[in-house]
Amino acid sequence: MKKRIALLLLAALLLGLTACGSRNPQTQGKVLRLAVDFAYPSLDAHKEYYGWYTSIYGVTEALFRMGDDSSVQPALAEKAETGGDGLTWTVTLRDGVCFSNGAPVTAEMAVRNLRRAAEVNSRFAYLAAYDMTAVDEKTLTITTPEVYPTLLNDLASPELAILDLDASADLDTAPVATGPFVIKFFQPEGTVEVSRNQRYWGGEVKLDGAVFYYMQEDEPKLMAMQNDEIDAYTSVTAAAREIYRADPDRYQLTDVPATRLQFYILNQETLDDAVRAAVNLTVDCRAIAGYLGGTVSPAVGPFSTTAAYGQVTKPDPDPEQARALLEQDGYTRGKDGLYEKDGRPLTLTVAYYPARSLDSIALLMQEQLKAVGIGVTFNCQEDPDATYIANRDFDIALYCMIADKNGDPYYFIDSTLRRGGYFDVGGFDSHRCQQLIDRLQYETDGSQRAELANQIVQLAIDDNAFGYVGLFNKTTVARKGVVHIAESCPFDFYFISADTDTVSYTHLRAHETSLHL
Repeated sequence: MKKRIALLLLAALLLGLTACGSRNPQTQGKVLRLAVDFAYPSLDAHKEYYGWYTSIYGVTEALFRMGDDSSVQPALAEKAETGGDGLTWTVTLRDGVCFSNGAPVTAEMAVRNLRRAAEVNSRFAYLAAYDMTAVDEKTLTITTPEVYPTLLNDLASPELAILDLDASADLDTAPVATGPFVIKFFQPEGTVEVSRNQRYWGGEVKLDGAVFYYMQEDEPKLMAMQNDEIDAYTSVTAAAREIYRADPDRYQLTDVPATRLQFYILNQETLDDAVRAAVNLTVDCRAIAGYLGGTVSPAVGPFSTTAAYGQVTKPDPDPEQARALLEQDGYTRGKDGLYEKDGRPLTLTVAYYPARSLDSIALLMQEQLKAVGIGVTFNCQEDPDATYIANRDFDIALYCMIADKNGDPYYFIDSTLRRGGYFDVGGFDSHRCQQLIDRLQYETDGSQRAELANQIVQLAIDDNAFGYVGLFNKTTVARKGVVHIAESCPFDFYFISADTDTVSYTHLRAHETSLHL
């Protein structure tokens, strides 16, 4: 039945897509066919999150970019330096950078782009308060009201792409940008085709082009891959992952821990030190990751262990030690196998919302905690922010969020561990931690920022204030021979680049007809 439903979904998709466009994408030459999970109504990189996808399409680039190791790397700009006061940054553009129409990228145009992004995207409205000036053709300065160490991380955001604002007749449908590809065909909320940018400043572009199909459902993507109708996609499910893994001659599968974190908050107003420590010694993140079928990697802290600011430690699961701590705290086992004290059973309320596998994690935690003698009841809410995060009605609160949004630890630390932060709802209070966060806010040296972040997170781990469960994997599948599709990068806003290629390109197509949108 499941396979039949999937076939019907795929058939409906094909019929619907053909009807709405009747366009047969060009697939001659080295043209990759790729599936993506979202399709937006506009290609204006400065608006909303549209820049994520123009970056995925290989059309737009920012002044900087994020590396596979979460470091900030040069892109359109070759370097940026800050003065002694830490307020003024001098950004130098690369030599020879040009738009796809051949016009040079100038410092003045870069400043205009940043100002426009501040106007049309509320998440970057703060840029309007910065003094941004073009010093000469290749140099611009940005002066902030106060020290802002993560400015370069922000300048790597795909929403701050540099567009030719003078030559783009319609930024929503035909932006002129700097990437290795240019828009060939765009259907709002549908198919996007790109072709090679013949004037790409960054060197040879290996592909002739690519076609991006909007396919949200998992089963149709799996079937399209098996039928040789698409060549690669990300966000592979656990079930599809096993199918691809079983056929290594056809598929190459890559898993990298990404930036979306599953974690829980321990309420220090309702749980004493021994109980919190017992919970963290009981919850087995490796077992949870195994149950979730490789879609997540077990977390040590909130950040990837490959990042310089992800170097923390936590104890391995130890149920016997958890029981010993509870018994030292005055708990005894009751007839039902659960611990109790003063006639009251040790039963904890776990609050969660049914998304991002948190419902599965809640059930697994219930089993693990019950095995050591801790009971669990559930508080399931559709909107955690309006309920248990707002009213603090929990013993353990599960949540999922992007912990590392731009290659720097401050955002997550500030929102979860700073006194008064959005997720400061568990009662964690450490004067030393607050001092370190204050230093982190203004520290400009990257290695010092990493060291401060590690100290801060370690304090929270040692205090059993949080439990860090898993980091969602970015799982990419590609047909054998497809290379350099950002498969090793933890960030979701990169896909094809000038280096993307098909090493032994034979089309590998069972059908010359393609999906149509």
